[in-house]
Amino acid sequence: MYVESIFATVFRLFYDLTDLSVLVLVFLDNCDGPLVSNLLQASFERSSQSSISNAPHFAKLNRRDGAGGWSPQVTDRQPWLQLDLRDRMEVTAVATQGRYGGSDWVSGYLLLFSDTGRAWKQYRQEDGRFAGNVNADGVVHHKLSHSIRSRFLRFVPLDWNPSGWVGLRVEVYGCAYKSYVADFDGRSSLLYRFNQKSMSTVKDVISLSFKSRQAEGVLLHGEGQRGDYITLELHRGKLALYLNLGELVTPGSGRVAVTLSSLLDDQHWHSVLIERFNKQVNLTVDTHTQHFRTKGEGDSLEVDYELSFGGIPLPGKPGTFLRKNFHGCIENLYYNGINIIDLAKRRKPQIYSVGNVTFSCSEPQLVSTTFLSSSSSFLSLPATLSASGGFAVRFQFRTWNPDGLLLSTRLALEPQRLELQISNSRLRLTHHMSAQQKEEVSTGHRVNDGLWHSASLSSRGLQVTMTLDNEPSSTMELGDHMEAGDSLYFGGCPSSSSSDSYCENPTLAFQGCMRLFSINSQPMDLNLVHQGRLGDYKELQFDTCGIHDRCLPNFCEHGGQCSQSWSHFYCDCSGTGYTGATCHNSIYEASCEAYRLTGSSSGLFSIDPDGSGPLGPTQVYCNMTENKVWTVVTHNSTDPVRVQGSTLQKPYMMKFNYSASPEQLMALVARSEQCQQEVVYSCRKSRLFNTWDGSPLSWWVDQGGERRTYWGGFLPGVQQCSCSLEENCMDMNYFCNCDADTDSWANDTGVLSYKEHLPVSEIVIGDTNRTGSEALYRIGPLRCYGDKSVWNAASFYQESSYLHFPTLQAELSADISFYFKTSAPSGVFLENVGLKDFIRVELSSPSVVTFSFDVGNRPVDLAVKSHVPLNDRQWHYVRAERSVKEASLQVDQLPLRFLEAPSEGLLRLRLNSQLFVEVSVSFNRESSVTYTFQEPFSVMQNRSFQASSVYRGNSRARENMAFIFMTTQSPAMLLTVSTFSQQYIAVILARNGSLQIWYHLHVDRRPDVFSPRPSSLADGHLHRIRIHREGKDVYLQVSNEYIYKRKYTLSSDAELILIRSLTLGIVVGENVDEEVMQAGSKGFIGCLSSVQFNHMAPLKAALLNRGSSLVSVRGHLVESNCGAPADSTTSHPLSGKCCCCKTQSPLNNISLHDSAVIGGLFLYFILIYCFGVNMKLVPDVTLFHCLSSSLSLPLSLFLSLSSSLSHSLTSQWLSL
Repeated sequence: MYVESIFATVFRLFYDLTDLSVLVLVFLDNCDGPLVSNLLQASFERSSQSSISNAPHFAKLNRRDGAGGWSPQVTDRQPWLQLDLRDRMEVTAVATQGRYGGSDWVSGYLLLFSDTGRAWKQYRQEDGRFAGNVNADGVVHHKLSHSIRSRFLRFVPLDWNPSGWVGLRVEVYGCAYKSYVADFDGRSSLLYRFNQKSMSTVKDVISLSFKSRQAEGVLLHGEGQRGDYITLELHRGKLALYLNLGELVTPGSGRVAVTLSSLLDDQHWHSVLIERFNKQVNLTVDTHTQHFRTKGEGDSLEVDYELSFGGIPLPGKPGTFLRKNFHGCIENLYYNGINIIDLAKRRKPQIYSVGNVTFSCSEPQLVSTTFLSSSSSFLSLPATLSASGGFAVRFQFRTWNPDGLLLSTRLALEPQRLELQISNSRLRLTHHMSAQQKEEVSTGHRVNDGLWHSASLSSRGLQVTMTLDNEPSSTMELGDHMEAGDSLYFGGCPSSSSSDSYCENPTLAFQGCMRLFSINSQPMDLNLVHQGRLGDYKELQFDTCGIHDRCLPNFCEHGGQCSQSWSHFYCDCSGTGYTGATCHNSIYEASCEAYRLTGSSSGLFSIDPDGSGPLGPTQVYCNMTENKVWTVVTHNSTDPVRVQGSTLQKPYMMKFNYSASPEQLMALVARSEQCQQEVVYSCRKSRLFNTWDGSPLSWWVDQGGERRTYWGGFLPGVQQCSCSLEENCMDMNYFCNCDADTDSWANDTGVLSYKEHLPVSEIVIGDTNRTGSEALYRIGPLRCYGDKSVWNAASFYQESSYLHFPTLQAELSADISFYFKTSAPSGVFLENVGLKDFIRVELSSPSVVTFSFDVGNRPVDLAVKSHVPLNDRQWHYVRAERSVKEASLQVDQLPLRFLEAPSEGLLRLRLNSQLFVEVSVSFNRESSVTYTFQEPFSVMQNRSFQASSVYRGNSRARENMAFIFMTTQSPAMLLTVSTFSQQYIAVILARNGSLQIWYHLHVDRRPDVFSPRPSSLADGHLHRIRIHREGKDVYLQVSNEYIYKRKYTLSSDAELILIRSLTLGIVVGENVDEEVMQAGSKGFIGCLSSVQFNHMAPLKAALLNRGSSLVSVRGHLVESNCGAPADSTTSHPLSGKCCCCKTQSPLNNISLHDSAVIGGLFLYFILIYCFGVNMKLVPDVTLFHCLSSSLSLPLSLFLSLSSSLSHSLTSQWLSL
């Protein structure tokens, strides 16, 4: 974060250095001006061009020069378009177009940036890539979430129009960028000297950006004589901040650092912002922020004499350093508003320069190459001759993988060869003398730590020597003089069909970055390799190191330790109390009640009140000797305590520390049906209330920190003791026995049972200072019973019933578990949607439960099929979980189904509407609903991003369609899907009422038409249609009084390219066949319900997005119950005491935003439900609880939702 851009494009801060008390705010124009339109031809470069008229300088947005844009050669393996902005600019947005007047456009691309045009870095959005165009002339604009400050930009196409080729026109938006730069050569520093002996501050703001050539180096240091210090340094590629405010550091204790980010030695700019107020500190590196409290006794930072930047010089010895000094560039260095570099550049007396500090950033030519594939990447370089015989090879590498081949070469004496590899995180050299005979030496440890390591091999005489970094060399004896073969293979080996079949990947090819190749003291120019003029390669990315820290941010929950390989991260859950791919699932039960159900008896147990939520487990005592199961939580003062000598001005106070944290106690209390805590209180001449005005002389403090003055029972608004509630006080003129103020002992023991105030966190006693006054108290443990999430249910007496609760906040992880029983063949249990994302659990057929979701990569379906029907009116268990690591589905004791998440791609599940099960809508002849896809898309893209295919399973085209209808009309148009390429799918009723399905996948061929049965479906009954396509295979299911299934084969497995819209009802103006057009012109009269196309729900979209440009409604639509009696519509708002009370129609009674619905608006034939919900969201635990007295209902469901990153639900409650 740069100081002059802290407030983004609104204003920047400048300080008048002649009077630092004057703060000048300079308001700037928005930083969104076009930067490409005025560039000269020389500013455009490309990997290749298909013709002169497709040259890169024709790639300006909205221009029609030449052939209307840039296009590469069709043989270009890695096409790219590069811009030189002529100076470092601040880039805030980009836009793309296809090639004018053609069928060439880019539908997905990467954006790289560089200061030099050589060492590139990828701009990372959540999934790393940018969505491109869907046609040649539309403009797709992307505002960058954080701006780029760079001179060179490179657009790398990933996907393009499958019916055309790559075509690109671009624009970049931003403004000029000014910076103050200093270059430190590793032996220099800047000292900022104070005007007085020391500087003491309670608030500091320090900001800078740096570009480092190494993984170690001090950026900032200052210290004071009383023990204060501040140090900011790079250590192993991470940024470490040491900060202390007056705490004495004992010998051997060391200094504790707060570390953030990693891989900061990548020779690209990184921004740092330190904000401190008293002990509270915010440390921000790029987009990551860590909040912490610093150590020490004081609130001010006292630094003596000076602050140093770039190193820590020894006192009195300028130029010598206690730690390794910084080697690289720093820009825009501000200390509390003071521009340090500007002062140094103007040679102001406050700045003392040590060594050679220059004011322009030198750019080293350390260009990296990324080896992308662990199976097929390799780089082949010729083995140049050495004048002295033998050979010498040097290079640098960095990786996360514990195994991988670094170098392989054939020796002159065949079949001998040398292999240098990473094996079990060590560097190993193997001399293969024959197929059975080999010799090995190893060195180093954890060379897969993501840092750069230097490796070299050299031979002299009969010896070959391996060296790693600065460690001692390892030597191997050879039987003969050594000469390398014709080629050296780095990173991996070619396919076995190659003539050099001697090269074999021992385990995996290398996946990581390499640079600085040298063979026999001759540097290798990889530009020549990229141009095809030297050696050979496969699956490499030149001029960039694509290493990425997958443990930043750390997705391992509950303190799990993150480790990683090149493409995946892993969580070690040891000792956390949690399990699962991301340590999401608690290994402990949520309550003592749950332990009893497992057959446990009384004893100490660890419980996890919020399940997989952020709170950890806590130990309690479970008393199971009574009918009720009691949870007992103790504190630090359970023995009787005698109090004397206290007054209201100097009261006695005792704080209670429980064996659980305040947040855990809140979760436990909220989950319990009832809680209580005994207060034993005896007194002699010690009052609880002032007898004159009734003001309290003693009180206790509740869990929220509020003062409470009642001493028994559950009526918090009444200042009384138990004797008053029981009408047996010793003096009926008082509400408490102690207020009688007698010389003899009195007792006001009571049991507090208003659970929202429990437990007691503190007691205050203020009237024991008179002669003979004293009090004796004991606060018992917190005791709770019952678990409101165990076997609670809500009854749904009509198909239009529902439960309504706020949107499920489950961006990174969520788990859903429930029991159900039903006689219905199918139905949605739970669904929540966003603009594109969704999550759904459903009974998709009598024997199949399906868990579906989409986080933006493409819909994912996990299905578990039972060998017996699940609609057998017996209880069945379902548990679905989704995290950034994997998704899983468990049904009863059937084998667990799971899918690994893609290593690249979108991670966050963004939901913003109510959890809503599909509605029914009545159509008349003129009615239609058209859903226009927000981004026209292909069901399967031409050149899919490598990581996005993990969830797919296969690459065949596929569609899923489902809907329910009822009509007496024929012919009729039920559903039409059309594309920009004139393909379509239509589902119609023919003149005789029979169902027809039309697939028109090729413009130049006749469509495929299937008519599964001649009987009429225009019979006034409900019919459920499911259509699923995989490649050429189409699976049809028609359900009414019985289920009809059929499989058909298409003439083509072509995909739908660029889907435009889906229409229900009347269709006009479409380029379709005559019979389809006749049905379309007649429209549809009747009821449509539960319409789905892949993950889209158009009827739902029509109701939730009235007025949206995505939804077009024609004619009159009426919400319908598809044949149910008119008085059957029932809703069950959560605020009511009863879960089965009649109210108005659900869609007229609820908000359609920021909320969720479970259960209702099901189909007419699904009938009734019994349904229960437990939202385990912390810090508040909201419980939906409604008991059903009948277990013979067709569908009963007990469901529990959990999200580790969700906010509490505080807006709605359902009570018994």
